[in-house]
Amino acid sequence: HVQLVESGGGSVQAGGSLRLSCEASRLKYPDRSYCMGWFRQVPGREREGVAAISARGVSTYYSDSVKGRFTISVDNAKNTVYLQMNSLKPEDTDMYYCATGHLYVNGCLWIGFRYWGQGTQVTVS
Repeated sequence: HVQLVESGGGSVQAGGSLRLSCEASRLKYPDRSYCMGWFRQVPGREREGVAAISARGVSTYYSDSVKGRFTISVDNAKNTVYLQMNSLKPEDTDMYYCATGHLYVNGCLWIGFRYWGQGTQVTVS
């Protein structure tokens, strides 16, 4: 059973930075044919894809709301994906979830993520 453990959330003032980490274990995709991603959600709203990366780090994807401010990266030696968040805004306040899913022929798809972590809270004031 896939395990994803997030860390690095917290409270920060607007304009500040945070780095989220997600360590994955028990991944069973062949030939690194998977994606890692970050989503965010507050109660009453749909979960939003924020950033995603193919396991080999070749392809990255960002939502328009975070492009240019957030950077996703992966360390395969540690099975860990990171989300560097800069220039944070109050509207970035959310619960952030790490996720993994299959890498499709046309890349990482937001709807393709199947396994989720427990989430880590980010609050920007």
